[in-house]
Amino acid sequence: MTVRDLLVDATGELERAGVPSPRVDAEWLLAHALGVSRSQLYTNGAEAPAEKARLFRELVARRARREPLAYVLGEWGFRRLTLRVDPRVLIPRPETEVLVERCLALLADVAEPRVLDIGVGSGAIALAIVDEHPGARVVATDSSVDALAVAAENVARIGLPVELVQGELFAGVEGPFDLVVSNPPYVALAEVGSLPTEVAGHEPRAALIDSGETDAIAEQALASLVPGGSLALEVADGKAQVVAQRLRGLGYEEVTIGEDLAGRERVVDGRAPG
Repeated sequence: MTVRDLLVDATGELERAGVPSPRVDAEWLLAHALGVSRSQLYTNGAEAPAEKARLFRELVARRARREPLAYVLGEWGFRRLTLRVDPRVLIPRPETEVLVERCLALLADVAEPRVLDIGVGSGAIALAIVDEHPGARVVATDSSVDALAVAAENVARIGLPVELVQGELFAGVEGPFDLVVSNPPYVALAEVGSLPTEVAGHEPRAALIDSGETDAIAEQALASLVPGGSLALEVADGKAQVVAQRLRGLGYEEVTIGEDLAGRERVVDGRAPG
């Protein structure tokens, strides 16, 4: 079959499976199978090699079962990086890129900041901060050994210095830090049923379901921050005001709420007294 025929067939299969963006996903999968860019698909009307077509159909079948596109591809873009991802870690999202942007702004005047990333997952936040603030020295923790294995693979693959520590929240690390950042679990258990199939059925529950981590991090971070150091958190849609009030109640100053690219309040930060 030609490249165009494969695209048409796959788009129909993904559409019938209820995939939200069938054509775009088919393009990503075919480009991956052929080892080309998406734009190059439309300059190629030739027959696809049989082994490449077979691989493509296998990838499409996985996506049709509503496995997330990022897991099917095995990698995902985050700011300037391409990260390995699989079901051991959450898929990096655009709102987390906004969290990183805020972190970089908070660290702009600190030449060699010490940063703690709690819940490192794939390593997206930690690696992006080091990539875009070369003076940053980042320690990243996670309670999941599986997640740390993925982060370690990305650290080695990308070649940026991040220290990885296994432990709950602040366990195993020693401050003080200029910045503590986290994208903690924040989905309420009652809301799991309303999540897309790709999320509820495939992404790690421990990294999704809120078990009080946001409050715990906010409370404990004060003891680990330098005077005037910052805490930055990604929060659930609709919860930013509540989290901001909590930070003020704990004594954080200059508490700020930031919006994601869709205009939703998803990032909250504050400074430790000093």
